[in-house]
Amino acid sequence: MLDFEKPLFEIRNKIDSLKESQEKNEVDLQDEIDMLEASLKRETTKVYTNLKPWDRVQIARLPERPTTLDYISYIFDSFIELHGDRTYRDDPAMIGGIGYLDGKPVTVIGQQRGKDTKDNIYRNFGMAHPEGYRKALRLMKQAEKFNRPVFTFIDTKGAYPGKAAEERGQSESIAKNLMEMASLTVPVIAIVIGEGGSGGALGIGISNRVLMLENSTYSVISPEGAAALLWKDSNLAQIAAETMKITAHDLLDLGIIDEVINEPLGGAQKDEEVQALSIKKMFLKHLNELKQLTPEELANDRFEKFRQIGSVVE
Repeated sequence: MLDFEKPLFEIRNKIDSLKESQEKNEVDLQDEIDMLEASLKRETTKVYTNLKPWDRVQIARLPERPTTLDYISYIFDSFIELHGDRTYRDDPAMIGGIGYLDGKPVTVIGQQRGKDTKDNIYRNFGMAHPEGYRKALRLMKQAEKFNRPVFTFIDTKGAYPGKAAEERGQSESIAKNLMEMASLTVPVIAIVIGEGGSGGALGIGISNRVLMLENSTYSVISPEGAAALLWKDSNLAQIAAETMKITAHDLLDLGIIDEVINEPLGGAQKDEEVQALSIKKMFLKHLNELKQLTPEELANDRFEKFRQIGSVVE
């Protein structure tokens, strides 16, 4: 239960208590139960349609939130995962392969979090090593060779900051991805499905279209990290989240992203199949638009998109 959900939790407890009492004592409490259920419905709508930035950060971090592999199983007709960067090893935190979108072959790449403690350790909590970014680039260049559109799913706190990752060239691998993705001659569509943190997110985010789920976040640093740097107190993360403009609607207003995809009331985890179908619809919409561009125009479109981010007011 998240902090802002406490009033809803209290109403649910009252409803459960009345139902239990009704069954145990064989008394008719249905009118009271109906009133509370109507109140719960109103409060649920009120809470989830008035979320603050920090509330959305909390939803984006929920362990039960759908992952890249969850969405792939609904969106693509079939998916063949490909492994390894052909240099060092396979990185489970970055998955990729070939799928079929409405019968057409596409390349799919995304960060993959774990579902439980054991899986998170295996996936390194979705924080990729350099070999993860090199695998992603290998698959993108393969897609370019065979003229396949590229779809990327962004869902990471950031690239792995450990000693081993730095020794193997973490910053170089991300920098190379930025450069190579900028010049790809096939359509590239990225979507932020949870947290999109720092260069770890941007390493697969240089695309013609950037989409975001309603309760996802996209930022250069976490609210806790920003608070620690600015005010020497990570406990001020909530204030940082409100000032950083990291939510989907803020970023749409700033021209950083191209479209916000609505989520079921309460978050994508409430109905991942419905959420996946919404994503698929947007993928097809933007892909059909990008298919009208020539390879050179696709690269120029991507270049101009990022070149125009950030306006100067004189």
